[in-house]
Amino acid sequence: MSVMTLVSWALCGLVVGLIARFLIPGRQNMSLLMTMALGIVGALVGGFLYWSIWGASGASFSLSGDAWQGWIVSIIGAGIVLWGYAVLHPRLWWQ
Repeated sequence: MSVMTLVSWALCGLVVGLIARFLIPGRQNMSLLMTMALGIVGALVGGFLYWSIWGASGASFSLSGDAWQGWIVSIIGAGIVLWGYAVLHPRLWWQ
């Protein structure tokens, strides 16, 4: 795995995580690093769900080419992961 592949995944994860945080209502207290991790894990979850339902791999999760299906699946997966994060780490009344 090259350095450019890692940078591409980090940048894509950050963009997907930010979009998921924008789409899910409520305030999420997390850093940009956590948002990037959310996006990467969301892409993996979305890809797994796509594979589970349709039995084939989806479009790649990258910055190159016509990969809009992969981005949509990744954002849906990140939304699911963000929702799970909010359930597991509820905000307390004093936060």
